Amino acid sequence: MARILFIIPFVLLASAASAQQGQDACARDVSRFCRAHMNDGDMVILACLKQNRARLSKPCAKVLTDHGQ
Repeated sequence: MARILFIIPFVLLASAASAQQGQDACARDVSRFCRAHMNDGDMVILACLKQNRARLSKPCAKVLTDHGQ
């Protein structure tokens, strides 16, 4: 679960406030859909989120879209 805290900042490459919003928006989705990949690295988790895009919460999907993912 601790990896969630580090995933979104690397993906977003944005301001600290934006990164925190990304963490908050996607933490549940990462836990729900990508738990098996949490130790596989940030890019694997990003790929998992993208594969599950149709199932993501609206806030998480928006964070990904807003940051070109």
